[in-house]
Amino acid sequence: MKNKAKKELAVCGFEAVKAICNIHPEKIRRLYFDESHRYDFGGICKKLAERKAPYNIVKDSAELEKLCGSVHHQGVVAMIAQPEIQALTKGITLEWLHARQSALVLDRVGNANNLGAIVRSAAFFGMKNIVIPVDESQSSITTSSYRVAQGGMEFVNIYSTDSIPKLLQSMKGKMVSFGTDLKAKKRVSQISSLCGNKPALIILGNEEHGISGEVRKNCDELVIIPFAGMADSDAFKAGGNNEQKVSAPVESLNVAQAASVILYEWAGSR
Repeated sequence: MKNKAKKELAVCGFEAVKAICNIHPEKIRRLYFDESHRYDFGGICKKLAERKAPYNIVKDSAELEKLCGSVHHQGVVAMIAQPEIQALTKGITLEWLHARQSALVLDRVGNANNLGAIVRSAAFFGMKNIVIPVDESQSSITTSSYRVAQGGMEFVNIYSTDSIPKLLQSMKGKMVSFGTDLKAKKRVSQISSLCGNKPALIILGNEEHGISGEVRKNCDELVIIPFAGMADSDAFKAGGNNEQKVSAPVESLNVAQAASVILYEWAGSR
């Protein structure tokens, strides 16, 4: 939940708040927790007291629910400044290239829980950079996404871009861009060989419509996660050069689930 007047964001969930306490304690403006967490946050309370930032042990969980707008607070709520998402610049992409860092690009992923789960997977597999479009249909950093990320927000950099197609065009020949598509003929397991010695831009699409047509046109490669029965198809045995002869039992994976599979393959490619 946002406090627009104070430009604050409520972060709830034990792992999410604990990660902020351990890695970026300076972010915390106020801290609230119930009696069960008295000893979990002793260290951060001392730091808060040193800079005269308030903290409180609350007796009624309804108070925590009111602060964060969620029943899933797990007994703790931290108020931080509303995160400002940095605009992606040429200088930042040059740093990626110098350090051979890849990036995950989200094309209008609208569900906050999905964003949080993707951030959690990105942190787990070592994907440091995430790019989201400046678009009303794209979820941004919220109380829900922070909680679901389970501390992952402290390990990734989230940038914004006005145009994903323009980003892909600007990185042609420098990074290999992979779009996820149900009609793709190459598998996610080929990411390693397709990247060569270049970093990757991995694009995940909207929950309902996938990546947009304009984004698809600008991808270097389109990849698919093999589904049940696909491994026995002639197209799969041929390396995906023929039309698919089977269909998936369900239309697709949830975008957050797909992110985990693809990031696993990407991590192996490094």
